[in-house]
Amino acid sequence: MYRALTLHDVIVAGIAVAVGIAAGLLLRATLKWLGERASRTRWSGDDVIVDALRTLVPWAAVAAGAAAAAAALPLTPTTGRNVNTALTALLIIAGTLTAARVIAGLVQSLATSRSGVAGSATIFVNITRVVVLAMGFLVVLQTVGVSIAPLLTALGVGGLAVALALQDTLANLFAGVHILAAKTVQPGDYIRLSSGEEGYVVDINWRNTVVCNLSNNLVIIPNAQLAGTNMTNFSRPEQQLSIMVQVGVGYDSDLEHVERVTTEVVESVMTDITGAVPDHEPAVRFHTFGDSRISFTVILGVGEFSDQYRIKHEFIKRLHQRYRAEGIRVPAPKRTVTVQQGETPTGTPTGTPAETPMAIPHQREATEPVR
Repeated sequence: MYRALTLHDVIVAGIAVAVGIAAGLLLRATLKWLGERASRTRWSGDDVIVDALRTLVPWAAVAAGAAAAAAALPLTPTTGRNVNTALTALLIIAGTLTAARVIAGLVQSLATSRSGVAGSATIFVNITRVVVLAMGFLVVLQTVGVSIAPLLTALGVGGLAVALALQDTLANLFAGVHILAAKTVQPGDYIRLSSGEEGYVVDINWRNTVVCNLSNNLVIIPNAQLAGTNMTNFSRPEQQLSIMVQVGVGYDSDLEHVERVTTEVVESVMTDITGAVPDHEPAVRFHTFGDSRISFTVILGVGEFSDQYRIKHEFIKRLHQRYRAEGIRVPAPKRTVTVQQGETPTGTPTGTPAETPMAIPHQREATEPVR
């Protein structure tokens, strides 16, 4: 036989609840202070852990106070079991949410540290979060007395129908996982597809790969299409690359002098311009006797793909200025035109020989003397 509820029981239960709430507020303030300290460290994982604990620990303190209050009250066995079950389910839910935030945050931190500051491979983060939440949901059902065996059986049977209905989505999902696992493409890489799309990989999520081109527009590419197309990755196996600039000089030029001057210009550009490779060895390679010039290739080193435009711009300006100072001529293309004057309809000459070949040098302006 159970005793009746007294004022003492109510006071003890109220004190237990108040102590739990006060402990939760105190712990939350303490964790806030720890979060400020953690933000000053280099590792971002401690920020994720402290931020997640700020949600779990206060709720755990409140649930502990409520459990102590329930123990102080004269409850029936059935009511006591229901209260304990509800509090346990509440703690499991809070723990599941906290675990999902911590694990997803750590995965996010790991992906960012390996892929670069701009990278954010959310596909792994989303998969991790869904798995943790699903496991927590099943544990909550088992805690409150719901058998999960029929649910798992139903999910196994219905999984085939879901897979058939979502085959395109699943194809993109597994293609994204394959791309990241094979490390052919990572967030932060500069890629170019055979279809012409190119830019920096911003994110690889469960369905699409987001690419930001140089005009700062986003290009959305399905993962399955990215995995099945020809692609050039300009960031792998290393980010530095070589670019070639085509130049031409006149036949009257001293090629030794041209090579020496061009090499000096390359060295100055590699040293002064941001994004160049200072230890790059200049290379000048003559290769063609053209119609009006001797053509050669200049090889420059750049730190990453988008730097090439600035380096080409500065190299062409400096090379043109130096060639003018050194008297090195960059000839424009020439064309010889032969004009023939025919006879009159009666066969009478028009006052000049019937056919007078004239070589008229015609020079068209070169819009780009140095390419």
